Amino acid sequence: MNVLLCGASGFIGRNITKALMAAGHRVIATRSPAHRGDASAIPVDFNVDTDPAVWLPRLQGIDAVVNAVGVLRDSRKRPIQAVHNDTPKALYTACAQAGIRRVIHVSALGIEGSSTAYAQTKLATDQHLLTLTAQGQLDAVVLRPSIVFGAQGDSSKLFMGLAQLPALMLPQAMIKARIQPVAVGDLALAVTRLLNEAATVKGIVCCVGPEALSMADFVGSLRAQLGKGKALVMPLPGFMTTLSARIGDQIPAMPFCSDTLSLLDQDNVAPPQAFTELLGRRPIAHQHLVKSSWH
Repeated sequence: MNVLLCGASGFIGRNITKALMAAGHRVIATRSPAHRGDASAIPVDFNVDTDPAVWLPRLQGIDAVVNAVGVLRDSRKRPIQAVHNDTPKALYTACAQAGIRRVIHVSALGIEGSSTAYAQTKLATDQHLLTLTAQGQLDAVVLRPSIVFGAQGDSSKLFMGLAQLPALMLPQAMIKARIQPVAVGDLALAVTRLLNEAATVKGIVCCVGPEALSMADFVGSLRAQLGKGKALVMPLPGFMTTLSARIGDQIPAMPFCSDTLSLLDQDNVAPPQAFTELLGRRPIAHQHLVKSSWH
């Protein structure tokens, strides 16, 4: 297939690109108009390309669309409403108009019930895409991964950095809330499986590892895989957690802010059966992520 991949330069997008090419697909990547490194990539501005008419010429000759574009927090440079909501909606509406039925959207687990801008914008786009599918205009799949682990991933670097420390002070949310880390390679493989001509999966697929554990325990698992002993984990006082999040609110480059703290303060888990069936095997467990996905 000729696959238009939005977000091909990102952590998840790069891994999807490799998987698609290994499966024999031709990847047509998008790029920011300011970046001219890849002459074959289609210039796209997710900040402003909110009209379906802008997308229609780009979809000529395309058989399927995969969108892996995402931002963690709102900024003037990358407004979250446009990047997560307005532009993807325009793209998916254009796909329906152009007759491109197979659309795969990489969303996130845990967005239902959250009032953060990150969750609300992603959820609105998920619902738009699922509505187009329910109306028979698309055969779309919304992938909702838990924490995605792999080399060059920002959150993975954070967890691996924490795993190097013999003593940790973590927010209560990281000690209590559970996650199901998923290997980035498994997520990319899922995308290729969904582009199989025989694939009939539609709707939401939660992409999760086989076991749930707290973030603190996940750091402990990474330490064990690195050959290190158990770390001392202490809860960060609530006022210090709130203060650090508010400081992060003022520094756009920091991943930790009030919104991320809110997202951390809930479980990020789901039954693994549907993802296991899609992969055709058991997802990589957290105990093997360093060997399989970091090196």
